[in-house]
Parts: sequence; structure tokens; C-alpha cells
Amino acid sequence: MTHSRLGRRRFLGTAAGAALAAAATGPTAASASTAEGRRPPAVPATFRWLGTAGWRIDIGPKTVLVDPYLSRFHTGLFDGVFNPAAALRVDAGRVDEHAGSPQTILVTHTHWDHFNDVPHIAGRTGARVFGTLTAYHLGLALGLPAGQLSPVKGGEMLDFGEYTVSVVAALHSRNAAYSMAFPGVCVAVPDRPASIADLPEGDTLAYQVTVRGGPSVFFMGASDFVEHNLAGLNPDVAMIAVPATDATHAYVPRLLAALDRPATVVPVHWDNFETPLTNPPATTPEDRKRLDAFLAAVRKAAPRTRILLPEYLTPYTFA
Repeated sequence: MTHSRLGRRRFLGTAAGAALAAAATGPTAASASTAEGRRPPAVPATFRWLGTAGWRIDIGPKTVLVDPYLSRFHTGLFDGVFNPAAALRVDAGRVDEHAGSPQTILVTHTHWDHFNDVPHIAGRTGARVFGTLTAYHLGLALGLPAGQLSPVKGGEMLDFGEYTVSVVAALHSRNAAYSMAFPGVCVAVPDRPASIADLPEGDTLAYQVTVRGGPSVFFMGASDFVEHNLAGLNPDVAMIAVPATDATHAYVPRLLAALDRPATVVPVHWDNFETPLTNPPATTPEDRKRLDAFLAAVRKAAPRTRILLPEYLTPYTFA
């Protein structure tokens, strides 16, 4: 596949993003402007990483959350004493401080580090929750009304005025045993979940959020995908989950090719999400090796793609 990104939209942002933007050449910026001259006026949009695979997106007057997990409680996952019976809990103060007042919450899958805080946020704000049928049933079990829960499967394209959301059927990543923690789905409303084991994977989705007159941004919550489901998305920015194992064949080159080598890649799900939201993000030595390997693979597969290593709660903009 030939590389066609020189004329694509360029990354602009704060912190690391500003340094990357400064490297853009004059001709490149001019070609992007010419190609986009007929677009409607861009709606301002700011992206903040909430850790793990979580994002807060402020688009004009509206707020969208993707996999907002802010409670970050201890399960032993990162210190070798993982406890599947760890009790679910919500750090309401921290969650309310950073989640804002969203109208829309997009859930990629229902493991605790993606779904735990969603019912609390939706219950407080009235936000509509989009996710699999498992997310729908778990939302009901955790006290959300059916009117706030919108089950999706993949293939839907939803219009919210200032932005659209394309729902993409995806796959969860595999561990070293080619399996995953807490597999399974909820085909009916279960008993109220009490532990992390009560939140199964429940099938996995990805989402592409396209801001009116602005960038298209692809969000992953787990590190696997179905190639033909990505055809035609061609996002400007891809928030890509870093794999914890090599179980998925040629993960990075296949994914970047399927996405037509986005202009900007932002690695997610590489931090120790049982530590506070303090910059620089904490990571274990092993996870740092995986992150470095991922960055090297991106540079090899898409040398013209810019990489932004995000920091917590830092506002970034993409143009």
C-alpha cells in the first residue's frame, strides 16, 4: 500500500504535540489547507487521556467519554498477586472531578478497567451509554434505566450534530495462554456485580469519532481487531492499545495498514492503572518494554506517522 499521509490533516496540540506540530513543513500544511477548504467550520475539540484506554473529549458544548476508568483501585494485577475477587468500588470524588458532565459514554468492553465507573457517571449526569448487549444488561443490573442504555453491535453510524460516531466490531486481546481474563457475555440481567470477576469482557467494540469540520479519531480499548471491519475508516488519529503479548500475529503492521497509516498514533493501555493520575504515568518495567517495542514497530511500519505519548489529563487538539 502506498503512503498517502503527507496531505492529510496534521496534528496540533499541547505538550509533546506542540513539538511534533513544529516539525510540519510549510508545503505540507498548505496542501492540507487546500484539500480541506470546502469543509464546514471546525467545531473546537479537546482530547484528554484519563489513563488506561479512557478519554474525555470536549466537542463544542458537548462532552464524550470513552472507557472512563478513574477509580484505579488495587487488584494486585501489577504486583503479581492478582485477586479476581477484588471488590468493585468507585472513587466518586476523583471520578466526578475529571469526568465532567458528558452526554455520551462509549464503552469498548465491560472489563472493570473500562466499565467500572460508567454506571456512576451515567447515573450522576444522565449520559447515554453505548456498548454491547452485555454493557446494556450490566447497566441495568447496576441501576441505570433502560432509557439511558443503547446497545450497539458494530456497523452503526450515529449522528450527534457536532460529531458522528462509527461503531466498529472488534476483538479483545489475548494473554500468553491465548485466552483472556473473565471471558463471557451477559445474555440477561445478572445479579448486581460485586467483584471484578462479575464484569466479563462481553464482546469488544472500537469507535471512530469524527468532529464536524475536524479530525476523525479512532479509539481502541483492547489490542486486537478484524481487518475488514476497519476498511474505509482512514482516521487522522488512532488511539491504539498496546499489546501485552505477541499472541496476535503482526499486530502493529496489520493494524496500521488496515487504518491506512494514520497521521498520528497515540498509544494507550500501557500505564499502571492502579496508581494515581500523576505525570509522568507510572508503568512496570515489563510494560515499559512492551511500550518501547510497540513504538519501534510503529516507526518501522509507518515511518511518516507521528507518535504522541500522552500524559494524564493533558489537553490535546488535532486538526
